[in-house]
Amino acid sequence: MNIKGNIIEQFDSITDYWSSKIISEVNEDYIKLAKFKGEIVRHNHENEDEMFYVIKGSFEMYLDDEVVTLNEGDFYVVKKGIIHQPISKEECWVMLIEKKETKHTGDVASEMTKSVEEQMK
Repeated sequence: MNIKGNIIEQFDSITDYWSSKIISEVNEDYIKLAKFKGEIVRHNHENEDEMFYVIKGSFEMYLDDEVVTLNEGDFYVVKKGIIHQPISKEECWVMLIEKKETKHTGDVASEMTKSVEEQMK
């Protein structure tokens, strides 16, 4: 696992949207990078919070009762159990911090869902 790296170089190696890449770990959390464009399935994580930090671009986080717009430099924490759906009209670069046991799309399986092993490539 990387201890030092360059975020821009890491993003350059990501070719698929919504396919998180694990770049490092801190204690019991993974640090992941992902490129967003379009939308991913609505899902939740019953037992884990999830932090999104926008490196480049912007996206909207659709929640049950509100839409949160996140721009470059913004972060947002989705608390455990909250159903959410990130949607981005243009390419957006996002860093995520999640517990190691957090499933990519929670208990919702789709063609976009990636295993931890797939996220480590």
